[in-house]
Amino acid sequence: MSDTGAFLNELEALLGERGLLRDSAAMARYVSDWAGASLGTPLAVARPSSAEEVAEVVRRCHAQGVAMTPQGGHSGLVAGALPAQDGQELVISLERLDRVRDIDPINFTMTVDAGCILENVKRAAWEHDCDFPLSLGAQGSCQIGGNIATNAGGLNVLRYGMMRELVLGLEVVLPDGRLWQNLTALHKDNRGYALQQLFMGSEGTLGIVTGAVLKLSPQPTQSRSALLGMPSVQAVVDLYTLARRDCCDLLTAFELIPRRCIELAMEATPTLNDPMDQPYPWYVLMEVAATGPIDLNVLLEQLLETGMERELVLDGALAGSDAQAAQLWQFRESMLEGQRRRGEHLRTDLSVPISKLPAFVSEASDAIATLDDECEIIAYGHVGDGNLHFNILPPPTMADDEKKAYLHTLETRLFEVLDGFDGSISAEHGIGRIKRAAYLERLAPTERELLEGIKTLFDPKGLMNPGRILPPG
Repeated sequence: MSDTGAFLNELEALLGERGLLRDSAAMARYVSDWAGASLGTPLAVARPSSAEEVAEVVRRCHAQGVAMTPQGGHSGLVAGALPAQDGQELVISLERLDRVRDIDPINFTMTVDAGCILENVKRAAWEHDCDFPLSLGAQGSCQIGGNIATNAGGLNVLRYGMMRELVLGLEVVLPDGRLWQNLTALHKDNRGYALQQLFMGSEGTLGIVTGAVLKLSPQPTQSRSALLGMPSVQAVVDLYTLARRDCCDLLTAFELIPRRCIELAMEATPTLNDPMDQPYPWYVLMEVAATGPIDLNVLLEQLLETGMERELVLDGALAGSDAQAAQLWQFRESMLEGQRRRGEHLRTDLSVPISKLPAFVSEASDAIATLDDECEIIAYGHVGDGNLHFNILPPPTMADDEKKAYLHTLETRLFEVLDGFDGSISAEHGIGRIKRAAYLERLAPTERELLEGIKTLFDPKGLMNPGRILPPG
C-alpha cells in the first residue's frame, strides 16, 4: 500500500474517531491475550459498529491489499487473533457489534451480533426460560464470533456438543467485502452444501462472522454437582462409563482434576478450603441437570453408591445448594489462575478416545519424566469428550530465556506419544500460529491440497488472517 496515512484517514472518516484507534497506548490491549502472549503492533484497530461497516472496512482493505486480523474477546490461546510483528495487519475488533437481535423461545433460537459477550448471551436466554449451553471459563469476556470462529468447546460438550452444533445460521463478511447472509432459524435445512459449517473453526481465515442464529435449549430447573476423590485415571474413566449409562443425557459435565490442581486453586483463591478430610491423587467434578420432576439427588446418590461399591470412588463432597455447587466449581476456575501465576509453561489441548485416556496419561507422563523428572505435569480435562489439557510447568529454577526451547522439546515429545494414540493436537483451542507447524507436519497431502483450495477460493489475495492454520500465501 503506497499511502498508509491516507488509507487510515479514510477509515477514520468512515468509522469516526471512536471507531479507529491509531495511538499505540490505545491499541495496547489489542496485542495480547489472556495468557499474556503478545506478538506485535497492528497497523491500526478498526472498531466498526455494524455488519455493514465491517463489510465496508474489509472492502477497502481488499482494494488496497491490506491484511486483516479479526478479533473477538482476547481469550484465545494459540495467537490466532493477535497482529503480526511487522505492523502491517489491521485489527478488526467486533466488540461494538453487541446486540441481541431476536429471541424466539418457541423455536428455541436466538439471533445475535458476533461481538456479544457469551455471558450476556446466556443471561438473555435465561430471561426467556431458555439456555445457551456453551460454558467456558472465559465466558465473561469471550465473544460469540470468536466462539464460532474457533469452534469452542468447554465444559458441556458431552451433552450439547461443540459450537458448530449450537449454530443454525450465520452472517459473514467475505474477504472481498461482500456480506453473506444466511441467518436461517431452521432446525432442518438440507439444501445442498452447508456453507456455514466452513466458517466454524476457520479462525477468521475465510471471512469475518458478524452475526449468528444460535440454538437454545430449555433452561434446566435443577442441577446437582459433586466433587469426588478417585484412586486413578482408570477409575475416573470407569465411573464416567457408569455415569454416562445411568444418567444418560442428564450428565452435563464430567471433569478430571489431579490433586495438584486442587492445590493450585487454593493458592489462587485463599477462601477455598480443602474439600475433603484427606487428599486424593485424582478428582472428578461432575454435574447433572434436568428440567421437570426428576429426582437428581436419588440419581446421583445411586451412582456414587455403586461407584463406592466398585471401589472407584474413595470419598465425595455433594453440593446441597447452589452456593455450595458454585464453590465446588470455583476449584475448576481458580486452578487455571493458579497455573497462570507460575509463569510461562506448556499449555496443550489434546484429545484421544475416552477409553485410551488412562493409557495416554501414563505413557505421556513417563515420556516427559524420562526427559526431565524435575518438571511438573498437570493433566486435567473433559473426560466426556476425551479432551485433556496435559500442561507442564518447567523447573522453578529455570531461567526465563531457557524456557521457550525447553517447552518446545517437551511438546515435541508429547505429540509423538499422542500420535501413537491417533489423537489430536487441538481438541478445542484451534491452530492459530502457535500450533501451525505441528499441525502441518501431521496433515495428509490430499487434505492439505483441499484446505489450500478452499482458502484460495474464499481469499485469493491471502489477506484474511494470514498465517493462521496455513502458511501465508
